[in-house]
Amino acid sequence: MTALASAARQGVLVKGGAFLEEAARLRAVAFDKTGVLTTGEPEVRSIVPLNGFTREQVLARLAALEAQSSHPMARAIARYAKEQGIAAAPIGNFQTIQGKGAQAEIGGEKFWVGSLRLMREMGLDAQDVVAQLDGANPASIVACGTDRQAWAVILIADSARPDAREAIAELRRQGIESVTMLTGDNRAAAEQIGKQVGVDDVRAELLPDDKAVAVAGLKQTYGQVAMVGDGVNDAQAMAASSLGVSMALAGMDVVMETADVILISGGLRKLGFLLRHARRTAGVIKQNIGIALALKGVFLVLAFFGLATLWLAVAADMGATLLVTLNGLRLLRARA
Repeated sequence: MTALASAARQGVLVKGGAFLEEAARLRAVAFDKTGVLTTGEPEVRSIVPLNGFTREQVLARLAALEAQSSHPMARAIARYAKEQGIAAAPIGNFQTIQGKGAQAEIGGEKFWVGSLRLMREMGLDAQDVVAQLDGANPASIVACGTDRQAWAVILIADSARPDAREAIAELRRQGIESVTMLTGDNRAAAEQIGKQVGVDDVRAELLPDDKAVAVAGLKQTYGQVAMVGDGVNDAQAMAASSLGVSMALAGMDVVMETADVILISGGLRKLGFLLRHARRTAGVIKQNIGIALALKGVFLVLAFFGLATLWLAVAADMGATLLVTLNGLRLLRARA
C-alpha cells in the first residue's frame, strides 16, 4: 500500500500490488511510436496531389476524412487544412478502418486515407507512388486513394521526444534486455525515429493484431514484457503484455481501462522510476517475510526449550506486525 501511494505521488498510477511485482520482473519493453517515442505533435511537411487533383481539392477531402479521427497525424492534417482556410467537403457513409485509416463517400465516389499498407490492400501500386516523393521516405507517409487511383500523398514530420533516448538508456541500466518499437508507420520513418532514440528492434507497418502478436513473441523469448502505448491501436498489444503501461491522454478510455500502469506526469522518464521503485518494493516484501519468519522461529525455539511465555508470544506476534509495518512505511520516501 505504501509503495502504491508513493508511486502515485510521483505521477505513476499502478492499479494494484500484483502489477508492481510484475514491473520488478520485467526483462523487455515494447513501445508504440507516435505519441510515445515521438512528441505526438506532427506537422504536415508537404502535400503531393496526384492524377489531376488540385491542392485545394486534396485538402478539402482530407479535412472531411480526418475530422472524425483522434490520431495525431489526422489531427495534424485537419489542423493544416484549417490553417490554409480550406473548408471540409461534404461526405457520407464515413467508416473507420481500424489500424489502417478511414473512408467515406464524396461526390458519389469512395475516397480513403491511410497507410501504404492500406494502399497495397486497395490494389494500388504503392511503390510507384512512393517513387514520386523525391527520396523523402524518412517522413511519415499518408496515402490517399479511391477504388481506381491515388489522389494524393501527404508527408508528415514528427520529432522524437526529448527524453526518449535517456529514458531507454535508463531502462538498459536497470537491466532491461530488449527495447522494441512497434508501429503502423512506414519502415523508413520508423527506423529514423528508432535510430534517434536507440531502440534495439524496429517493427513497422503493423496492424493492432500484429502488435499483439509481436508482444506475444517477445513474451516467449524474454518472459516478462511491458507494452507502452497511448492509443486505441495499442490496446490489444497492452492486453497481450505482462504489464500494460499507458501514456493516454484524456478521452482514451479504452487504453486507460486496459493499462495496468498509467503515467500521469513526467513522461517516459517515469519508466526508470517505476522499475527502481518496483524492485525496491519487492526487496522490502522479502525483508518483511524474513523478519516475520525469523521472529516466529525464535519463539518456536524458545517454546521447544520451555522458555516461552505469554508475553513473548505477544511480542513475537505484535512485534513482527510492527516491524514489517515500519519497514514497509519506508517506501513512502520514494524519490523519482
